[in-house]
Amino acid sequence: MDWLWQIFDPANIGAFFIQFKNEMTTPTFWVAVGKIIWINVLLSGDNALVIALACRGLAPRQRLWGMIFGAAAAVLLRIIFTGIVATLMGLPYLKLVGGLALIVIAAKLLVPEEEDEDSVDAAAHLWAAVQIVVVADIVMSLDNVIAVAAAANGSVPLLVLGLAISVPLIVAGAALIMALLNKLPILVWAGAALLGWIAGDVIATDPAVQPRLDALFAGPLGARLDSLLAAFGAAPHFANGGNGGEILLAVLGIIIVLIAGSIWRRRSLQKAKHATEAA
Repeated sequence: MDWLWQIFDPANIGAFFIQFKNEMTTPTFWVAVGKIIWINVLLSGDNALVIALACRGLAPRQRLWGMIFGAAAAVLLRIIFTGIVATLMGLPYLKLVGGLALIVIAAKLLVPEEEDEDSVDAAAHLWAAVQIVVVADIVMSLDNVIAVAAAANGSVPLLVLGLAISVPLIVAGAALIMALLNKLPILVWAGAALLGWIAGDVIATDPAVQPRLDALFAGPLGARLDSLLAAFGAAPHFANGGNGGEILLAVLGIIIVLIAGSIWRRRSLQKAKHATEAA
């Protein structure tokens, strides 16, 4: 975590820019920048999806700011979490809590936003959307930060530059996904289901959950499930340390998100209907 303090310590800001100036003159620096940008393009699709889902209910003039702030927050978290997430995610039950939070976020994204032209409420909705993006990105950042940290190879300027350049790429991806969501509303449900899958997978890899899953499927249950899969021509996934438990929890995450989101959405629509009738 030493590099994290270097970023925020005013005494080291000058040294940071000197290091940046020296490193950017080498070809390897720009090759590494390209690697970091490409990693973010490949791994930031889920973040662009969250941004698009969270901002779709904003007023048109608020959507661009929501995407920009959401992407900037996501990248800032990447910079910070590269030094601490890998350590924190090794703590028992932290991924479990994060996965459950992501399930709630995914279900909430299925609830239609209440339309309100008041500027104060619009600003509140904007920051609520950004908060959704921030919380979701905390949960989903592990794969990104590990890959980016490896590409940066300990260089702080390289890490910051590569991630900063990624902001417009995430915004562009979110804008494209939002356009598709407006054309095909069914994709909102598909996006929520994807977040449910990610949440289930995060929970399954929690240090406190994964050993219990392995123990559960290491015995006769795992063997029976693999035999059932073999009958359908599928490869075994449960016994002998397979990833069947992760897949099972990921599918369960999808089911929970869709059911909870449907109930939440129906109640919200009924509440809005009653409010309209009362008015």
